[in-house]
Amino acid sequence: MTELKLPEINRVLLSGRLTRDPEPRFAADGTAVTSFTLAFHRRYRARDGRYAEQTGFATVMAYQRLAEVCGQYLRKGSAALVEGRLQMREWTTRQGGKQQRLEIRADSVHFLEKSPDDATLFSAAPPEQSDESGSA
Repeated sequence: MTELKLPEINRVLLSGRLTRDPEPRFAADGTAVTSFTLAFHRRYRARDGRYAEQTGFATVMAYQRLAEVCGQYLRKGSAALVEGRLQMREWTTRQGGKQQRLEIRADSVHFLEKSPDDATLFSAAPPEQSDESGSA
């Protein structure tokens, strides 16, 4: 009997609101890292026919330029759509105990609301440059 080969798919697409301001920092090697917690909801009809709601929370990690942009523009309550993959992080505590956490490593973050300071949608991509005549 041959062994079943499973596809190696690890993709996450999750939308929600930040539960607190993002936490930007720099790793020991100088890489920008920003972490934030995203609250997401699921509404469904329970077995008794009534509607029910479930809320969950996911830790999101962003790195490099994406981390800088998230740290600059996202705030507590901001709506965001995160695309990425699941990542297991393991570490040893000061007491010697092993800890692990399942997180989302963001490949892209879409800001779903307009900035209160600006009327444009946030984007991790640089704005388009206009030519000399003023047309884009």
